[in-house]
Amino acid sequence: MIKALLFDVFGTVVDWRSGIIRDAKLIAKKYDIRFHPEQFADRWRYEYQPSMEKVRSGKRKFVKLDVLHEENLEKISKDFGLDIISKVDKSWLVKSWHRLPAWPDSKSGLLRFKSKFIIGAQSNGNVSLILNMSKFSELYWDVILGAEVVGYYKPDPKAYKKACERLDLKTEECLMVAAHNDDLKAAKKEGMKTAFIPRPTEYGFNQSSDLKPSQDWDFIVDNFHELADKLKCKKEG
Repeated sequence: MIKALLFDVFGTVVDWRSGIIRDAKLIAKKYDIRFHPEQFADRWRYEYQPSMEKVRSGKRKFVKLDVLHEENLEKISKDFGLDIISKVDKSWLVKSWHRLPAWPDSKSGLLRFKSKFIIGAQSNGNVSLILNMSKFSELYWDVILGAEVVGYYKPDPKAYKKACERLDLKTEECLMVAAHNDDLKAAKKEGMKTAFIPRPTEYGFNQSSDLKPSQDWDFIVDNFHELADKLKCKKEG
């Protein structure tokens, strides 16, 4: 029996791309820098997995995602003319990941899930990042299982197992909800139930990945409310 729903956050619950584009535009206007905010957001995100892989592979010790985001921004700054901005504004831009907007169905959908299940953020983001984002977008988690809580970055299998252990639950009692097939594949290997919810514009309108489920997951739905219906959660209001 499912007792808890654990959610991937970046891309599944929040629209990271539009949030980064929004803040990049503000920095570009302030410094009169000419670059494509969309390309900047995509490039910054492109560095996301490679930087975590160094931790997953043991090439470097575990560090919080805030640190990786800062290092990745530094790596690409010159390509976008951002090497001229102040340290204060660079820090503010790093914290744009703390101010990401939720998808339209996220807030109300999570409240429905919360009425029946434990709901937790199973994210690679550090606790403060997810906490600030949750305050910004009004996402009322029961628990935040940031990467430093479990000690591993997804899709390392141990990240999912440790998250369930933190709740004193078996993996089969937890449902992993994600818009990414790789995330679900790793969770399923650890015995978790799985739910696929596509976010076809996560990477913009030319997105080519994760448009469809790659396997026959336990639940395949179009949005949070469809999943809430299937799980027989209370209706809105």
